[in-house]
Amino acid sequence: MTLDPNYIANYANTFITTLINYSPQVISALIILFIGLYAIRIINRLIRKIMIKRNLDATLSKFLADILLWVLRVLLFVTFIDKLGIGTSSFVAILGAMGLAVGLSLQGSLSNFAGGMLIILFKPFKVGDTIEAQGVQATVLEIQIFVTKLITSNNQTIFIPNGTLSNGTIINYSMQGSRRADLTISISYETNLKEAKDIITTVLKNNPKVLTSPAAEVSVKNITDNSIQLAVRPWAKNEDFSSVVSDTLENCKLAFDTAGIIFQPYVTEKSKNNK
Repeated sequence: MTLDPNYIANYANTFITTLINYSPQVISALIILFIGLYAIRIINRLIRKIMIKRNLDATLSKFLADILLWVLRVLLFVTFIDKLGIGTSSFVAILGAMGLAVGLSLQGSLSNFAGGMLIILFKPFKVGDTIEAQGVQATVLEIQIFVTKLITSNNQTIFIPNGTLSNGTIINYSMQGSRRADLTISISYETNLKEAKDIITTVLKNNPKVLTSPAAEVSVKNITDNSIQLAVRPWAKNEDFSSVVSDTLENCKLAFDTAGIIFQPYVTEKSKNNK
């Protein structure tokens, strides 16, 4: 097959002419894109600072800033396409059809988005709270559009979908400001019961992190075949809870050793919110 040199020359001239005529649109569109991305970043930072200055809830601020960021990005993309010469009316129609198809295929993501909105509106927890949900106990780091980011006490990062999180049971350990530790200490039958209770009460009174109101409780919880189980219920601030639990067990053991009381090895612990 023989190529006509004139045809090739005409094609090249047409291509170069089109490129030269179209290059200003491409250049201006790229300039708009880069300037727009920079402006969006500045606007996002400015909005966050305004929200912080007005003492808006940190969780709500982050969520609204993320939504605003994506809205501005979509608007910038539409402007970029329009500047390239692509008809926005047909593009919007195509985008709408694509949005419907994507929406049907991403129902789970839309559910997560709605779950995030519910969390923001009803505030079952906020950033910094320690919660228990979906079998996980951790501290809330960030509430994103689709997921909530948590960190456990052993420094593991966990992401829970907002849809699942908002529809499940959530235990918020930080909402009330204080917590009660439910400890069970087992002693032998040979132990003087009143003496053991007095020792535990003294240990709790000597711990400055144990709250005096509500007052701590020491009572008989159960009598088993080989031991007497005492319920020890001290109250503590959220930030002092772990140390109060460990200090109570340690100091009770040391005090029992001094008094010659046998400390049975059975101990369990759980906690409740202060209601």
